[in-house]
Amino acid sequence: MKPLKKMLSPTLRVALVLACTLALAGCGTIRGWFGGDDDGEPSATEPMSLRDFTATATPDRIWRIGVGKGERRIGSRQGPVVANGRVYAAGVSDGVRAVDLQGGSVLWHHESDLRLAGSPGVGDGLVVVGGLDGDVLALEAETGAVRWSATLGNEVIAAPAIGQGAVLVRSNDGRVTAFDAATGEERWFWTEELPTLTVRGNDAPVLGPGVVFIGNDDGSVTTLGLADGQPMWEQQVGQPDGRTELERMADIDGSPVLENVTLFASSYRGQTLAIEAPTGRPLWASDRGGPGRLGVGFDRLVIADRDGIVWAVDKNNGTSLWQQGALARRNLTSAAIHDNHAVVGDFDGYLHWLRMDNGELAARARAGRDAIKGSPVVADGVLVVQTVGGDLSAYRLQQ
Repeated sequence: MKPLKKMLSPTLRVALVLACTLALAGCGTIRGWFGGDDDGEPSATEPMSLRDFTATATPDRIWRIGVGKGERRIGSRQGPVVANGRVYAAGVSDGVRAVDLQGGSVLWHHESDLRLAGSPGVGDGLVVVGGLDGDVLALEAETGAVRWSATLGNEVIAAPAIGQGAVLVRSNDGRVTAFDAATGEERWFWTEELPTLTVRGNDAPVLGPGVVFIGNDDGSVTTLGLADGQPMWEQQVGQPDGRTELERMADIDGSPVLENVTLFASSYRGQTLAIEAPTGRPLWASDRGGPGRLGVGFDRLVIADRDGIVWAVDKNNGTSLWQQGALARRNLTSAAIHDNHAVVGDFDGYLHWLRMDNGELAARARAGRDAIKGSPVVADGVLVVQTVGGDLSAYRLQQ
């Protein structure tokens, strides 16, 4: 196992995150901080203004509920998970809820004093969520009853991965810990050596047959054996080039996507790689990439890059198919695929539906006045999204 690297102090890490936010042109800014152009148009550092377009689809909000205090400025990108017709969501306060996907009724509510800033993971009859104080809470998916709990040495804001009898929890110090799903007993841990400066947060590990894939903060993907946590292969996705630590940031902060035997991973540096999952052999590389998850369609991937440009690339060879720049610098979420559309949320609480065939804007709806940072999720034709204020909304799309 790799040695655990000494972490930066919380104060220093916050300062570095703020410095990154102000320094990077790709990070959106709140309107009015830097002023506009003389003609009233947004400057190159301001979010793109929303423009009128001819809608070709109509979002219909079918329900909306609150799930407790939201993450606000924590930066955990807290979002829901859907499984077996249920939505599972947590708030920073007020615990975890299970909600009926179609009707929005609360099926159970586990109240907790823990600061559960992570997104839930679900599998093997469990719902598992982490928190700002390193807590890991495992609940019965059916009833919300506590199965087991654990405490790690650093905050847990990534959703756990659950399956094959294991719970994989990634904490912000670069450690991945495997727990026995039934008992909560720790099986093994593996630690990534973190770069000096990284993007805030990370995303869930991804399970494959007998393996787990980890997107790392140095721009690489590592594959570990599920039984013992031993590394099997490592492949670089984003190259950390540059003279300064700021320029070298190459984090993979969106979970890789496993489809059959191909693994797709994207980097903050703007690079996406298709990898042969059993061997780690690269299949193709694209210079279109982003800090979040990939939206996976039938024949294409949809990527929101760090500048707010949305791209579609061919799954077979990485060729760019279209780009949409109308949402530039709006701090977009990862893309989700909803009824032949790609959907992203933004800093002002809006959801934007783009046509998968050509990238044109098709629909828009506002989930609330708070920002959307967590990835929207889609199941059974319903899109579910959570704002940083703790509001959970579900939409169907009328075409």
